[in-house]
Amino acid sequence: MAEETLASRTQFSASAESQKPQLKKAPEFPILEKQNWLIHLHYIRKDYEACKAVIKEQLQETQGLCEYAIYVQALIFRLEGNIQESLELFQTCAVLSPQCADNLKQVARSLFLLGKHKAAIEVYSEAAKLNQKDWEICHNLGVCYIYLKQFNKAQDQLHNALHLNRHDLTYIMLGKIHLLEGDLDKAIEIYKKAVEFSPENTELLTTLGLLYLQLGIYQKAFEHLGNALTYDPTNYKAILAAGSMMQTHGDFDVALTKYRVVACAVPESPPLWNNIGMCFFGKKKYVAAISCLKRANYLAPFDWKILYNLGLVHLTMQQYASAFHFLSAAINFQPKMGELYMLLAVALTNLEDIENAKRAYAEAVRLDKCNPLVNLNYAVLLYNQGEKRAALTQYQEMEKKVNLLKDSSSLEFDSEMVEMAQKLGAALQVGEALVWTKPVKDPKSKHRSSSGSKAASVPQPLGSNQALGQAMSSAAAYRKLPSGAGGTSQLTKPPSLPLEPEPTEEAHPTEASAQIREK
Repeated sequence: MAEETLASRTQFSASAESQKPQLKKAPEFPILEKQNWLIHLHYIRKDYEACKAVIKEQLQETQGLCEYAIYVQALIFRLEGNIQESLELFQTCAVLSPQCADNLKQVARSLFLLGKHKAAIEVYSEAAKLNQKDWEICHNLGVCYIYLKQFNKAQDQLHNALHLNRHDLTYIMLGKIHLLEGDLDKAIEIYKKAVEFSPENTELLTTLGLLYLQLGIYQKAFEHLGNALTYDPTNYKAILAAGSMMQTHGDFDVALTKYRVVACAVPESPPLWNNIGMCFFGKKKYVAAISCLKRANYLAPFDWKILYNLGLVHLTMQQYASAFHFLSAAINFQPKMGELYMLLAVALTNLEDIENAKRAYAEAVRLDKCNPLVNLNYAVLLYNQGEKRAALTQYQEMEKKVNLLKDSSSLEFDSEMVEMAQKLGAALQVGEALVWTKPVKDPKSKHRSSSGSKAASVPQPLGSNQALGQAMSSAAAYRKLPSGAGGTSQLTKPPSLPLEPEPTEEAHPTEASAQIREK
C-alpha cells in the first residue's frame, strides 16, 4: 500500500513538471535599429570616426533604410563643413519619415547655412504645420526674415517664439532688429526685459551697458557693466567697455591697465589696439599711438574709424601727406561724414593745394549741418585767400549753428574756437552780438579750432557715443556657439539648434567691444 502511494506521488510530480510553461527567448531588436544605441554613444562622445564606421556597417545591413544612422551621419557631415552632403542626407530622412518635424528642421537649417533663406522659410513653414508649439521654428523663421530684411515679419515670429518659450537668444535677435532699424529706445526695452528674465547673462548685461554708454547714460552703463564683471571677471568685452569709459573721462593710465587684461584674452582685437593707441594719443605719446593704430589697421584694414584716428594723429604730428593718405581711405569707406572732409581740407591746406581744400570744405559744409567748426575753418581759409564776402557767409552760418546748439543742449565751446571766432568776427567787422557759453577748461574734451595763419587746426577724434554704435550692435549679436549637438541618456535624435545670423560687416561686426575716440 505504501509503495502504491509513493508511486502515485512520483507520477503526479512528474506530470506537474511537464505542465510548467517553458521560458521564451527575449525578442530581438528589429534589425533596422539594433545598432542605434552604439551610434548614439559614439556621437555624444565625439568619437566621430568610430561613429561613422558603425553607421556604415548599419547602413549596409539595412540597405540604407536606417533613419537614425542617416540622421547622425548628416550631423557629422555638417560639423565637418560638408553642408550640401548633410542637406541631402537630411532630405533622405524626411522622405523616410515625412511626419517628423525634426527632420524638416534640420533640412531648413542646412538650407540656412547655405544662404538659401527663402527655401529655409518654406521648409520651416512646413515643419510648423507638424508642430505648432515649437519655439525653435518660430525663432528660426524670425532669423531668416532678418536676413531678408523683412523686419516686421521677423518681429512677429520672434514674439511668437517668446510667447511659446522665453529664451535669451530670442531676446538678443529681437533687440538686434531694433538696432538695425536705429531704434535704440526699443532695443533697450527689449534688453531690459531680457535681463529681468536672465539676470546673470553677462552678454545681455554687457550689451545693455554699451547701449546706455552710446546714449551717454554713464551711471547705468557702469552699473550693468559692473554686474557683468561681477558674474564673469574675465569678460573681456565688459572690461574693454569699462576701459573706454575711463578713457572718455581722461583716465588714460587706468584705462591702459584695463586694456592690459583684455590683451591677454584677445591679443588680436582691432578695437583694443585702436583704444590703446588713442590712450597714448591722449598722453601725447604720438609715436606709440601710431604704432598701436597701425597694428589695429593691419587687423582691420576696412575699419574707417581706425583710419580716421591715424589721419588725426598724423595731422597732429604735422605729417600732412600721411594724414591725407589715411583720411582719403577713410572717406572711401564713410563718404557721408562731413568731419572727414574737413580734416582732409586741413591736410590739403597745409600741402598748399588750396583749390582742392576748398572743394573738401564745400563738401563738408554740405554734409555736416550741426558742427560750427566746419564753417569756422572754411571761413578762415577764405579770409586768408582774400575772399571776405564768402568768408562772411560761412561765419554767419557758423553763428546760426552756435545759437542752435546753445538752445538745444548745454554744450560748452572750446576756448580756442571762441577766441578764433572772435578774431575772425573782428576782422570781418561782425560777431559782436554773438554770445558764447562759458568755455570748457578740460583740455580732453576740446574741439580743436583754427589758429594762426593756417586755414584750420585739427579737431579731436569722434566722440565715444558715435564710435560705439558698431560695437554695440556686435555685442547684441555675440553668442558662443554650442560645441556640437548634445545627447542625453535616452536614445533620441540630437536637437536642432536655434539659428543665429552669422556676423556681417554691414550689421554686426565680429568684434564685440567698445571702440571710442579720444575726447
